[in-house]
Amino acid sequence: MTVGQPGTARIAVDLLGGDHAPAVVVDGALLACQADPALHLLLVGPLEAADEILGALPPADHARISTLPIAPGDRVESWVESGVRSAVLAVAQGAADAVISAGNTGATVTSAALGLGRRPGVRRPPLAAVLPTLAGRIVLLDVGSSVDPDEETVAMHARLGSAYASVVHGLAEPRVGLLTIGTERGKGDRLRRALPPLLAELDLPGGGRYVGLIEGNDVVTGTVADVVVTDGFTGNVLLKGLETVYAELGPPQPDTPVRAALLLGVEGTVVVCHGAATGPELAAGIAFAAQLHRQAAVAAMAEIETHRGVL
Repeated sequence: MTVGQPGTARIAVDLLGGDHAPAVVVDGALLACQADPALHLLLVGPLEAADEILGALPPADHARISTLPIAPGDRVESWVESGVRSAVLAVAQGAADAVISAGNTGATVTSAALGLGRRPGVRRPPLAAVLPTLAGRIVLLDVGSSVDPDEETVAMHARLGSAYASVVHGLAEPRVGLLTIGTERGKGDRLRRALPPLLAELDLPGGGRYVGLIEGNDVVTGTVADVVVTDGFTGNVLLKGLETVYAELGPPQPDTPVRAALLLGVEGTVVVCHGAATGPELAAGIAFAAQLHRQAAVAAMAEIETHRGVL
């Protein structure tokens, strides 16, 4: 795999992850490779799946494809999970710049936390999704990594989300809101009632500021907040509901990869796609991972977090 070329992005692709893997992952990888001539792919999984991509590309592009074969194990689950572990390890060892998987979220998060390491102070790395809104786009986290977090975990996620919006979206003073069932004081469950004073005192990266409680309609309009924090259970329910709406009606901003989320708080670029993602959606996820690498987004977020004294 080529190393060091300007603009090159080397993405490790978990061919075994997803509801319809490896066929749909092969489709996405091929589309991504055809759309981006500076993209290099490390295909992790069965060699026959990698051969399909090589067979569809002109010989001149074959140098952009490398393979890391995974031998079938005794159990399907262990074989599938070994794919994402190997892809993460490739990033940790410098063989790839980022990893993308549509496999089991828990296995991906665990593999990334163990294989790449967590940022200082991050106990439970969150998944951050970018959703199109009527006003533009919004960062929603957590969308499935921590389904039952405590106050300190959500506060850390608010910091990570603010750094994400500042670095990746270039926002000055990102507005951070807490998702709940009403904007009146005291609304929500125990977690939602305990969080506002803590969030209001945070020194958020990128000059971010806490703007208070927001509701589901504020996520759709995008006029109140740039970053929305919630627990992984609520965030995942909201995300999947909106994904269905976008699939039927189309998103307000069609270029936003709504079925791809970035795992924050780990020492590397890890993009997680929905298990039911289509080929074009996986291609968008791969392009998203390449964009994040070219922006040096993870390193920039770590720097801004440290500069603000957050982590």
